[in-house]
Amino acid sequence: MADGYTGNVLRVDLSNEKTSVEPLNREWAKEFIGGKGLGARYLFEELKPGTDPLSPDNVLSIWTGPLVGTMVPLTSRYAIITKSPLTGTFLDTYAGGYFGPELKYAGFDAVIMNGKAPKPSYLWVNDGKAEIRDAKNVWGKDIFKTEELLREEVGEKAARVAGIGQAGEKLSRIAGVTSDITRNAGRGGAGAVFGSKNLKAVVAKGSLGVEVPKMDEFVKMAKEMLLKDVVENPEHAGLVTDGTPIIVDMSQDAAILPTNNWHSGQFDGYQGIDSDALKKRVFVRKKACFGCGIACGSWAKVKDGAFKGASTEGPEYETLGLAGSNCGIRNIEAVVKFAEECDRLGLDTISAGAAVGFAMDIYEKGIITNEDTGGLELKFGNEEAYAKMPEMIAERKSKIGDLLAEGTLLAARKIGKDTEKLVVHAKGSEYPAYDPRGSIGMALAYATSDRGADHNRAWPVASDAYGDGDPWSTEGKAAICHEEQIMKSYKWSMVFCDFYGVSPEGMAKYYTAVTGQPADESWLVAVGTRVWNLVRAFNVREGFSKKDDDMPERMETEPLPSGKTAGKAVPRESFDKMLAEYYQLWGWDEDGRPTKKTLEDSGLGDIAARLDYLK
Repeated sequence: MADGYTGNVLRVDLSNEKTSVEPLNREWAKEFIGGKGLGARYLFEELKPGTDPLSPDNVLSIWTGPLVGTMVPLTSRYAIITKSPLTGTFLDTYAGGYFGPELKYAGFDAVIMNGKAPKPSYLWVNDGKAEIRDAKNVWGKDIFKTEELLREEVGEKAARVAGIGQAGEKLSRIAGVTSDITRNAGRGGAGAVFGSKNLKAVVAKGSLGVEVPKMDEFVKMAKEMLLKDVVENPEHAGLVTDGTPIIVDMSQDAAILPTNNWHSGQFDGYQGIDSDALKKRVFVRKKACFGCGIACGSWAKVKDGAFKGASTEGPEYETLGLAGSNCGIRNIEAVVKFAEECDRLGLDTISAGAAVGFAMDIYEKGIITNEDTGGLELKFGNEEAYAKMPEMIAERKSKIGDLLAEGTLLAARKIGKDTEKLVVHAKGSEYPAYDPRGSIGMALAYATSDRGADHNRAWPVASDAYGDGDPWSTEGKAAICHEEQIMKSYKWSMVFCDFYGVSPEGMAKYYTAVTGQPADESWLVAVGTRVWNLVRAFNVREGFSKKDDDMPERMETEPLPSGKTAGKAVPRESFDKMLAEYYQLWGWDEDGRPTKKTLEDSGLGDIAARLDYLK
């Protein structure tokens, strides 16, 4: 069928080392598209409530979407869907590069994996066939070596690998899954789920292509929209020239740049880690994903000094904020080294940077000592100690490395001594690099994100701190979060890149051209609403409620010290007002649970009938 889908789902029983192929549920595909939405529908159906995320019973899946592998710009991504070992919530985590299209060309819309392999293994997928193979030659190896060896082993130099490093093998809850060396599906601990299943990697190579209904018309349309929406789009100009590091200067000016474990929103060394520092000192070339006309990525390499030779893609703003200013690091060369180590070992740089900043804070407060750190003087700005921390965490070396591998919140709970009050998180996931004390809408965005603190579900900081809005007004903030969460839900169900500024009308046009199914903005909104309510129902079924839609106490009680945010915090009454408005917009009850009517109106009546709180 020429509709963008392969029509095939690969099932992998790791425990019994068996694979099988089944037809894609096309009724669900019409309602949830692919990526986040379709993955969520399968997960809700197949995962038993209360399952330990690191047990063999957790369901792990990799999803593409109908647009992936076509000429539609910025659709090279893939989604990993599972239950998060970091937060206990639904988890969808994404990576770009080339793996997503390759999996599609190999003949599958998705791979769904259950159980635990009896020995370290990897999955080889090639033109409609799949095989579970022994991973003894790569187990214990880092990401870089793993990709190289697996390509040699399958005999395909152009094969694409999505795998884990030592962090995932040792079940770090902040471990990601990496493809194309530096493309990390980082947030939420998907790498630990791979490791818990003795799964080192999924390797894909294919030549089957993707079929659409009217190829000639589609090609013409895609070329025209590529020119209009990507090449000539002024929204992409900054990404092309500077990438996300330009946000360092924007956040410094707005006084929301996380500094020294969130004790300030301004960093006096910010010019050593900003976009200019990157371009002048470590920039090598621009870098793009499959089929991308933006090329927002930058390849960086340290030219001299203590970290000479270190290289990475980026670093992106989140890494510069959490692993840079948040740790008191003044030189971009050190951040490049830290990011390279996280890439090599398979760690999420956001969570790793937050964890190290937290450790530096409690070290300087005397709560932990050199005995806990393996002899490292873990002070803010100590580049030598800082650069060693990714390996300490990934390999669980020393007491602090072993603790931080669990994520910052669980580490603090084990340390005690009121250190939990120093953790900046939502649902156990470390905050990204935008301080809500200078953009209170972000406090709501983080609190209500379905996978724990996340800037990619809603981004009110754009108008709050970087635009003309009032950063401390509650007006309209709930509406921004509601609208953007809907939009991101349908955008990621099609598996578009977040940086693609295509309009809803444009997305609908692409969807129709590829699938042959009619679509418009109202239909997309209905899909996004359905997906977000489904995921909320999943999280409620797992025990989450209003008590978890909260902000750290520090955001309320510890005002920022300088700049535009001097003396500012997030008033509790303001946060509660936004949250109540947010629940009303979604049609959820006072405890944040979707009502029966809301679920039925969203096309989720069958889900409502299976939720205990609605019986």
